[in-house]
Amino acid sequence: MSVWSEGVILVRFGVHISIAGGIHLSVRRAIELGCDTYQIFTSNPRGWHTKQLSDDVIEAFKSQLSRSGIWPVVGHMPYLPNLASPRESVYSRSVQALKDELMRCSALGIPYLVTHMGSHLGSGRDSGISRIVGAIEAALPDSNGTKILLETTSGSKNSIGGRFEDLADVLERVGSDLLGICLDTCHVFAAGYDLRDEKSLDATLRAFDSTAGLKDLMLIHLNDSVGDLGSGLDRHEHIGMGKIGLNGFAAVINDYRLRELPMILETPVDKRRDDRGNLEVVRGISRIVPS
Repeated sequence: MSVWSEGVILVRFGVHISIAGGIHLSVRRAIELGCDTYQIFTSNPRGWHTKQLSDDVIEAFKSQLSRSGIWPVVGHMPYLPNLASPRESVYSRSVQALKDELMRCSALGIPYLVTHMGSHLGSGRDSGISRIVGAIEAALPDSNGTKILLETTSGSKNSIGGRFEDLADVLERVGSDLLGICLDTCHVFAAGYDLRDEKSLDATLRAFDSTAGLKDLMLIHLNDSVGDLGSGLDRHEHIGMGKIGLNGFAAVINDYRLRELPMILETPVDKRRDDRGNLEVVRGISRIVPS
């Protein structure tokens, strides 16, 4: 739930935090940035091998998190797995990676694991959907309560997840309460769903609810877009500096259907602005006076 303070609702915001030096150190970094929620990779995001978590690291992370007041922490799958791949060697490693990440999140007490749905590499949407469903069904017995969140994609060639119907099909076929959705603002905008004002956001959310379903939306990735509407370009921009713009983010952050959800930024860090700067921007447009 969002926090109430002096007659306004304070939406939970956070960023993706480094785990350099140990996962437990991410808690302190999140506190220093003023995060209410945050996201991490629990292992090397650019490799297949995962180092086993020690009991000491797990206990340190859980202990520090419990004292921080931050919730939830969200895990994110590494970059290499492709749950829609028709190539058996990649697919089997991807399924194992999903199992491993679920077990790590479960050990750490992390409630959500975000995953990209992947690319069918030309084998066709139906084949890709079937592969994703099979991967999730194989991995869910290892979830121990951690929920898999399917992330929306930018609609690039052969990718699954650029249309809300892709999400709906996987949710329906798996049929598990341990499966939900993460909506990335940059990705859905690049895929052709407008968010630039209240009217266009309302149309997009109605389309989402009539297919995938708002009841299964658990998390927002809050990113502006370098690419135009429908460009298919997966390139994040600072909040308000991209094609969605500040009016669009004011609509998203203040919408009654979304404001109870944790919102995590994956924006750039460069000379123009850093994570703290982007958090300041979104907090500046997130004061909702209850009716």
